[in-house]
Amino acid sequence: MVELHAHSLLSDGELLLSEIVRRYQAVGYRGVALTDHADLSNCEFIIESLLRATEELSKATGMKLVAGAELTHVPPSLIEPLVRRCRRAGAKVVLVHGETIVEPVAPGTNRAGIEAGADIIAHPGLISGEDVRLAAARGVRLEISGRGGHSLANGHVARVAQEYGAELTYGTDMHVPGDILAGDQVRRVLLAAGLSASAVERVLENNRALLGIGGGAT
Repeated sequence: MVELHAHSLLSDGELLLSEIVRRYQAVGYRGVALTDHADLSNCEFIIESLLRATEELSKATGMKLVAGAELTHVPPSLIEPLVRRCRRAGAKVVLVHGETIVEPVAPGTNRAGIEAGADIIAHPGLISGEDVRLAAARGVRLEISGRGGHSLANGHVARVAQEYGAELTYGTDMHVPGDILAGDQVRRVLLAAGLSASAVERVLENNRALLGIGGGAT
């Protein structure tokens, strides 16, 4: 199992990186992308801090840990240059906080993240078919979310992704210990979004591939 969306004390999570890693390791995860909230004010600080910690923690635990960022409530016109800044700083996974139905995300954020070539549009809400078609063409993945509120649109995201050929990933959007889901729970979230069993396994493979982890146990 691989986590692509987790927050630490570096943004609004409750846990130190070491505790995040240990808690995921304890329920069988092979890799975690640490993706703290970032904007123009803190992206280099977040990524540099994560790079230092993930290198040492990866060696000590044997898990695949990578530094990333979730660009959050960034004005759409600023998303593309900020994605480039994050990658220059060393981010391996860049998420854009999509147009979830439970927060006042600026309209056009989903499209801007796709055009910027972000790795994942997190919890993209009622994303349009036009944007999903573009995501499919650009190789940008759409997230099925395990987080309350954001997950309300999972069924829509799964349906339009399958209709237009966009790839899906899963992200817990972990902030507190109770957010961490074991593998069987993750599969239930994906099935509840309306995905078939084979489509669920495709999502889990997409998660592994983004972190460069081969097949086998999820």
